[in-house]
Amino acid sequence: MSVLRLIFNFFWFILGGFVMGLAWWLIGLICFISIIGIPFGRACFVMGELAFWPFGQDTINRRYLNKADDIGTGALGTMGNIIWFVLFGIWLAIGHLFHAIVCFITIIGIPFGLQHLKLAGLAVAPIGKTVINKQRLV
Repeated sequence: MSVLRLIFNFFWFILGGFVMGLAWWLIGLICFISIIGIPFGRACFVMGELAFWPFGQDTINRRYLNKADDIGTGALGTMGNIIWFVLFGIWLAIGHLFHAIVCFITIIGIPFGLQHLKLAGLAVAPIGKTVINKQRLV
């Protein structure tokens, strides 16, 4: 891990990443209450880890990574994303947008605001996506 990425992740964690990571994990716990919500809960924990330490990581559609469809990248994944958005995604996206606006107010917070916007987009439709390390792509 580069020093710059470590510094950005440290400040990110202190300035909003901790709160939003906990929000993802809390929703993951709520999803685990029902058996049907377990796949959503598992995704929340993966995305929550990304919300804690986003610099140096990115999300990619599993269809492009595996070069094949699976249950999360097909029609069931689309239905899952719609259900997700209505129940939880809108609230996580609003949380990330709020944090992005606060970060954009300060000039130095722009990189953090951009990460919040990336995570807000992810909060809208996380089913069928996976987290990858950017260094593995190089």
